[in-house]
Amino acid sequence: MKVLITGGSIAGPAVALGLSRAGFSVTLLERAAQARDAGQNVDIRGAGHEALRRMGLRDAVAGATTGELGTRFLRPDGTVYASIPGRPGRDGPTAELEILRGQLSHLLLHATAGEAEHRYGDHLVQVDQDEHGVDVVSAAGRRERYDLLMIAEGRRSRTRDLAFTSKAGYRDLGQYVAYGTIDRAGTDDRWWRWLTATGSRVASLRPDNVGTMRAALAFLSPPLGLHRLDVEAQIAVLRARFAGVGWETGRILDGFAARPAEFYFERVEQVRTPRWSEGRVAIVGDTAWGAPTGMGTSLALLGAYVLAGELAVERDRGGAFDPARAFRAYEQRLRPHVEKTQRVPPGVPAVALPKSRWGLAVLQAAHRLAASRALSGLADRALPSSASAGLTLPDYPLPYSR
Repeated sequence: MKVLITGGSIAGPAVALGLSRAGFSVTLLERAAQARDAGQNVDIRGAGHEALRRMGLRDAVAGATTGELGTRFLRPDGTVYASIPGRPGRDGPTAELEILRGQLSHLLLHATAGEAEHRYGDHLVQVDQDEHGVDVVSAAGRRERYDLLMIAEGRRSRTRDLAFTSKAGYRDLGQYVAYGTIDRAGTDDRWWRWLTATGSRVASLRPDNVGTMRAALAFLSPPLGLHRLDVEAQIAVLRARFAGVGWETGRILDGFAARPAEFYFERVEQVRTPRWSEGRVAIVGDTAWGAPTGMGTSLALLGAYVLAGELAVERDRGGAFDPARAFRAYEQRLRPHVEKTQRVPPGVPAVALPKSRWGLAVLQAAHRLAASRALSGLADRALPSSASAGLTLPDYPLPYSR
């Protein structure tokens, strides 16, 4: 059975791993010219640990973590007012498994090498399906037919819009975030350093394991279309917005300008899709439910595991293969969990990016409480990973180990 998967980041290779090990003929298509190494720290939380273990990759991920020791909250002069160390077996602000997005993607791609065909530098421009299969046309002119199409791209997936009659909705969360890689300095350590400033602004620096630092700047704003500007204009906006913040924001901005190829600027929003499949096409990962919840990578792994597992079960059930039945089971198992993870508490994200000095003082007090030994467990339960507490993964007979 031939399956085409579009998107070569996390969810796509994870689906490819499960399906190829289950005996499907898998082609993985990525728009970029080659596997992408760029990206920020991502983490595995909650039930994502178990999905990764079942895929046979948890030890490899544990051996490639960034080495981040924990999270420190800073004043504008760089002094620390609260610290939350990372601990084995616990997923606080710094999770037990912190890894660069590119390195996790590489591990998943390496696991599928020789089992799934990898294609780069192409994307779909036409998708048509009937009850027996899916016909696709790529930008390079390939015309092919597959039994199934899995779409594992980003929140603004063009392939999803080609394949689905129902359109995705977006919930704007009122925030812009800029990410980039900057040079490491002698003052850097192995802690995630986080500065919240008045005016609804946040700056952070995180260590990686390749000799650089991963930086982010975030601010609240009505939608202004800033994510559609060119890089030079976006950095100019950031310089104006973060003027006078202090700490190392100037260094971060200079670092963004020095590495424009690794700079990314986005509007924060949630994807809301009415269903995760149509006919012989299914969506997974950010394409289906993308949201800035801190659980994006874990949900991608969980979605890939369940999607591949349900398709394998359906294929082995006997009788006529019915992908709609597998897709329904996939969505019924995961949608309640995804929707729980997507819930945004009242006042978020504004409470985490206070405008006034009073709001900042309240936030700093909350950080100090979260860092206290007495309340650290309560703080952990407030994190998105707690949404996975009641999720039990089906024990699919997928032969991941080889």
